[in-house]
Amino acid sequence: MDDRLAAPSAPNPIPGAWTRAARGAGLLGANGVPTPTIFAEMSALATGTGAINLGQGFPDEDGPEAVLDAARTAITDGVNQYPPGMGSPDLRAAICEHQRRFYGIDLDPDHEVLVTAGATEALAAALLGLLDGPDDEVVVFEPFYDAYAALIALVGAKRVTVPLRWPQFQPDLDELRAAVTDRTRVILVNDPHNPTGAVFDAAVRTEIVRLAHQHDAIIVTDEVYEHLVFDATHVPLATSEGAFERTVSISSAGKTFSTTGWKIGWVTGPAPLIDAVLAVKQFLTYSGGAPFQPAIAAGLRLPDEFFTGIASTLRGKRDVLVEGLRAAGFDVSVSAGTYFTVADAAPLGAADADEFCRGLPARSGVVAVPLTAFVTPERRQQYATLVRFAACKRDEVLRDAAARLAGR
Repeated sequence: MDDRLAAPSAPNPIPGAWTRAARGAGLLGANGVPTPTIFAEMSALATGTGAINLGQGFPDEDGPEAVLDAARTAITDGVNQYPPGMGSPDLRAAICEHQRRFYGIDLDPDHEVLVTAGATEALAAALLGLLDGPDDEVVVFEPFYDAYAALIALVGAKRVTVPLRWPQFQPDLDELRAAVTDRTRVILVNDPHNPTGAVFDAAVRTEIVRLAHQHDAIIVTDEVYEHLVFDATHVPLATSEGAFERTVSISSAGKTFSTTGWKIGWVTGPAPLIDAVLAVKQFLTYSGGAPFQPAIAAGLRLPDEFFTGIASTLRGKRDVLVEGLRAAGFDVSVSAGTYFTVADAAPLGAADADEFCRGLPARSGVVAVPLTAFVTPERRQQYATLVRFAACKRDEVLRDAAARLAGR
């Protein structure tokens, strides 16, 4: 037979960055092909069973009308082409105004602010721009947002984790000190914290900054839930004494304005660090979201009542969810912020959160995700029965979910 007519053989798994990222996130199957994330799997299960999806953290309500109207106006007015690579001047000015208004941080909009395609791109550009490969270590708090592992692996750096333990989910300071060494290039801090809903206390923030100075590390903060702190005011790490000059702060519009699909994020910090992030970001998307940038600028300038109101509203949603979880027999860690509440299914006889979550839609008509989706394999046992629920849904949906979980 002519070799040209022979059936082509299947290619070997393609090596490269995507393989490193998938392996780092724990998504590489035995055949070398990436497997779906737990979010994709659970959302498909929700769709297939008609269950209420409290697994993925996206709102089912639109953001404030003033922000939506500003986007519509921008589209109509022709703001539909590439904005400047650093972001539109008005949005960068609005970010500066926001940081000064809420935190007392003064920024130069031309050199210390960078607009990105959401916080995840900001994280990718920051880690790619600040890390130099396998000799660098990144300290992260575990459980962690799943993109962290993939992005660190993409760079080829080493991930070092500090566990957050049930039910308070605050790090042990001795374990933090042991994790940060002279090999640490970045301390990656997510506060308020996804997936646990924890808000780090002052002692933790102070120690992070002290260790960064001691070991000449850079702090990268993920603060996308900054306005969803329930019983206090968010305190950015960059406001700690001696922190600003070595801190890259990341946030986004999605969680604050319920516009997760717009993908407008930003990075702030000292000019040399922003330059390093920009050096990578300009080759990822260059720029984007042109009509959404003036809309988010309008959102950042909304009165204080809006920002206190969204925290108060979500606190009420959290309370509905917590009441339902307790009525169903879960032990509950009451979150201090974010969309999320973590519950322990062990009192219900669960021994494996993965198995429990896969059976929950059929039993109760509700979807959640196991906390083990956010941890390294060697620590799975510490979180074996813990489950994350998202409260960022309409009140009637949460009440329905609570009733289903409680069997009413």
